[in-house]
Amino acid sequence: MIVEVVAAVILRADGAFLLAKRPPGKVYAGWWEFPGGKVEAGEPAAHALARELHEELGIDVRRAWPWLTRVFTYPHATVRLNFFRVTDWEGEPHPKEGQSLAWQRLDEAMLDPMLPANAPILASLALPAEYAVSAVHDLGEGPFMRRLEERLQGGLRLVQLREKQLARGVLLPLARKVADLCHRYGARVLVNADADLARETGADGVHFPARALMQLEAKPAGLLAGASCHNAAELAQAMKLELDLVVLGPVKPTVSHPGEPALGWVAFAALARGATLPVYAIGGMGRADLQAAWGSGAHGIAMLSGAWAPEDS
Repeated sequence: MIVEVVAAVILRADGAFLLAKRPPGKVYAGWWEFPGGKVEAGEPAAHALARELHEELGIDVRRAWPWLTRVFTYPHATVRLNFFRVTDWEGEPHPKEGQSLAWQRLDEAMLDPMLPANAPILASLALPAEYAVSAVHDLGEGPFMRRLEERLQGGLRLVQLREKQLARGVLLPLARKVADLCHRYGARVLVNADADLARETGADGVHFPARALMQLEAKPAGLLAGASCHNAAELAQAMKLELDLVVLGPVKPTVSHPGEPALGWVAFAALARGATLPVYAIGGMGRADLQAAWGSGAHGIAMLSGAWAPEDS
């Protein structure tokens, strides 16, 4: 029997998130976890989240985005953790059930010990809300590199180098330049389709097209790994391989893929529901789509042309 549980990643504006230390007398007493609790029979997960946070922390949730789902087997029970990112609430969190509370940042030493089920969540939480796909072919190398640096200066932290029309001999030095520039600003780079190229150029990872994903037998060792998904079977394959992220779409019609049917937000949300890894919405995305993406269960948005457009567009 699987026990349904809700867990809250309560996020402050400065990026810190709240952890709770389990009190004496409970299983795993003294271990740190994300606040939450059991879902009652027939209770919607969002309602359970609001109820648990009010009972445990004395806060009232104003805005919570559905996020990841993880199943974990402890010695005493198998739990399905339905994670939400809570970005707005009323009241100041305070312990109401004998637990200790602490605000944690990803760039600080992590509180220890952390419940095992929550550890993978920290890696997902470190991924930014925007995943930018390169546009060297459209802009030209010089203009693209200048625009990339502008975006990095503005906070862009995750980039995919996807230039399928370039021969490997041309792509190799370009990938090195992109990786070097991104690393200067603390951003990470995934190279499309080619894990060997990623390793050779010092990139952080590889992003697999859907066809390559379905032929993949294991996640490449030592690399951040993402994939493109368009349906439930591809998403299931990415989750089976325990990849780090996927893009799912197209959500809207796109100029780059004319005539390809779009999912729309309702179908996107249905596919993303229950995902065990961060899902980025892709296809016709702009900065204004981020809230709709979060509300549909996405980790964030992936953009090609939208990533390089002027900030006020």
